[in-house]
Amino acid sequence: MPIGSGAVYVAANFPAVPSNFIWAPMPQIDDEHIVLRPTAPLTNVNYSSAAWTGADRCSATGGLLMQVPMPSDYILPNDNTNSSSVFLAADGRSLIHAQPVARCTAGGAATALVKWNPVDIYGDGRAGSHGGSGLSAIGGSIRVGELRPGSQGPKHALKVNVDSREMLYPCTVGADCFRWPALAADSQAVGYYGSLATSPNPAMKMGSLLAIPASKDISTLGLETEPGKQLAWTLQNYGAYIVDSTGGPAFALNAENGPDGSLRTQFKADWGFDLEQRVQGATPWVRDMQRLVQALYVVNNNSPTSIGGGGTPRQPLAPSLQ
Repeated sequence: MPIGSGAVYVAANFPAVPSNFIWAPMPQIDDEHIVLRPTAPLTNVNYSSAAWTGADRCSATGGLLMQVPMPSDYILPNDNTNSSSVFLAADGRSLIHAQPVARCTAGGAATALVKWNPVDIYGDGRAGSHGGSGLSAIGGSIRVGELRPGSQGPKHALKVNVDSREMLYPCTVGADCFRWPALAADSQAVGYYGSLATSPNPAMKMGSLLAIPASKDISTLGLETEPGKQLAWTLQNYGAYIVDSTGGPAFALNAENGPDGSLRTQFKADWGFDLEQRVQGATPWVRDMQRLVQALYVVNNNSPTSIGGGGTPRQPLAPSLQ
């Protein structure tokens, strides 16, 4: 859904340098494993308690969680990333989410800590495997084929992760730690969110919709790169939802990395520089990301009855699924 003419904007107050840490990723990339191969072989996904402990995710520690279609040669290596994953079921309409997913041997079984109930693509598309918010691992992802030379910018809302300690409001009860469309907050939200905030911002919660205000002329932002200009267009017209925590000083974009390609690989081939960089590099791409995050505001009246703030949408609605 696009941002609407009724949007009420409140400053988000993102710093150019998260926690004043020059090695902070700007941007970080949260890779989402999007597997839309409903005719691929059914693959067992077994329980693993490794989660984010640093233990080996390759070995199951429990029984079968689910079966999902997955190309036999698709590998998800052991690491300590979010590894939010989504699989299109054999019925061609059910999305099955799990997190964190690993599959270390071609043709072998995969592992995950948790799975979610299937999501019908003809529904609202909210629920999924971003553990910090309960939101989707496919909706809002920057997909392979987007941010390409000659493009205008993704024509949909994006997803971002933030350092919840610095940027989110220090909620005192679980229900106050998130806002629609988020379905939940991190389990440690109370006492963690906002714990490093110097000026707590009540508008900043898990699920907040961020956007560059309609009144801002994005040509005056001083952007130096073409992908930066494309993102500015998307952030003004569609915005981005906070869906997860970075776990440290950073600002993260969520992007596709699956059997149909990797946005990281495509981006480097198209533009000649890495998608994920650090503040310390002070490259044109880093500077553009800093300009973009500082231009973001919260659409404070985003709700189920006023999506994007309500009023006249800034862009045409996407066509209905056929």
